[in-house]
Amino acid sequence: MKIKIYYHHTDCGGVVYYATYLKFLEEARTEYLAERGVSVNDYAKRGTLFVVSRQEIDYKLPAFYADTLEINTKISNVSGVRMEFDYEIRNQDNKIICQAKTTLVCIDKNFKPKAIPEEVRERIT
Repeated sequence: MKIKIYYHHTDCGGVVYYATYLKFLEEARTEYLAERGVSVNDYAKRGTLFVVSRQEIDYKLPAFYADTLEINTKISNVSGVRMEFDYEIRNQDNKIICQAKTTLVCIDKNFKPKAIPEEVRERIT
């Protein structure tokens, strides 16, 4: 997935604000699932939610206003209730800007752990 950096993504120095990457990761993760036929919104309406339980980010280089970033997303592990997403974000010069890992947990509408639905598991593995 590609992201163009706009002024609102940056701090006063024109560098992408560190917390903005969380939004980029959310968008990349949602698109990754959607490309595989998994609509997070549809599952939420049916009482199955996917929530972030852990987030890791290693910042390597800054990204700047007007850069174009590419976010490569993959699932590295799936267990009963968890999915782990790995990301690598590169700039237009193919340099690594950051690497990240997100752990999602599947829960029900009462916020109790729930097994990842079999149809989701089949589409993502």
